[in-house]
Amino acid sequence: MATEDDDRPRKKISHEIGQDLSLLSVEELTERVGLLKTEIARLEEAAAKKRASRDAANSVFKS
Repeated sequence: MATEDDDRPRKKISHEIGQDLSLLSVEELTERVGLLKTEIARLEEAAAKKRASRDAANSVFKS
């Protein structure tokens, strides 16, 4: 039996650092942990690319 809420788009999950976690369920917390782990991996990949680019530029100018 579908309700009106089933047809509504789900609100995008976002997390604010320092946010009160007491109102979140275990499932919501687990979902946020996964979201944050994915974001950490993305940030680490971007940092590695920038580091490689910087190191390549440094090696050209040091030659």
